[in-house]
Amino acid sequence: MAYVPRLRKEYDDKIKSSLVEEYSYSNVMEVPKLKKIVISRGVGGAVADKKLIDHAVDELTAITGQKAVATISKKDVATFKLRKGMPIGAKVTLRGYRMYEFLDRLITSALPRVRDFDGIKANGFDGRGNYNLGITEQIIFPEIDIDAVNRIAGMDITFVTTADTDKEAKSLLTELGLPFKKN
Repeated sequence: MAYVPRLRKEYDDKIKSSLVEEYSYSNVMEVPKLKKIVISRGVGGAVADKKLIDHAVDELTAITGQKAVATISKKDVATFKLRKGMPIGAKVTLRGYRMYEFLDRLITSALPRVRDFDGIKANGFDGRGNYNLGITEQIIFPEIDIDAVNRIAGMDITFVTTADTDKEAKSLLTELGLPFKKN
């Protein structure tokens, strides 16, 4: 039997049926699902020091288990001494089993390590069923060796769903285990 991540199995067994009951979908295929998770990180000091991009790519690769890529600038910005085509950040897109594994590690081990954590804000939805989460320190992930970090930096995590509304997406992400703050 092939390996199936815990959250994927839970989604198939329990979450789908609870969402069908909650929103009374006529077809099981209407139930929203998580399409991908994109983790991105801007590196402002990369204009002066090219090694910072390599560190960012290495850290994202360690956190996600998938090779990250450097992002490049699309246009010139003279005030930042930025030229078109220069690397200015790193990103990785997770789909399938790696996406569910990352989400499981984020919920169970990384978010509880945030200082004074009482849940994530529920105002990061974009109106189309996608959610954006900002992390201020990369050291909350157990894969990062704190002694090897040269600079504390944050990252943005985007959850892309097939939900039509923010309410449906929030229900899906809550069922998957994201700890939203209580109002």
